[in-house]
Amino acid sequence: MKFLVQPFLESPESLKVDCEISQTLKRAWVRIAFDTTDKGKVFGRGGRNIQAIRSVIAAAAELAGQSVYLDIYGGTYLGRESMSSDEEQEERILPPKSKERENSIPKPVTKRRSQ
Repeated sequence: MKFLVQPFLESPESLKVDCEISQTLKRAWVRIAFDTTDKGKVFGRGGRNIQAIRSVIAAAAELAGQSVYLDIYGGTYLGRESMSSDEEQEERILPPKSKERENSIPKPVTKRRSQ
């Protein structure tokens, strides 16, 4: 796991990896932590880097007959800055638009196509 994340880190020594495997459930939980300053590089534009990392570990787990969950933490495992993969997805959802802002955005004009 380290070899997938370390190239994105400015301070690779800050990377901490923890893995918990359940033989009965055939699941693995991988937890990684690194400095929050490297978060943007690890996630990449639009989350491409982290999605590629997830794909690689999911494929490796599938070959081993298991499923895998990846939790990502910024700074420390117990810090308030922790972020699981589910929370990361929620972070990208935009907040609801306010009425004031909604009215200021022009709506697209649709024209009927002639045949």
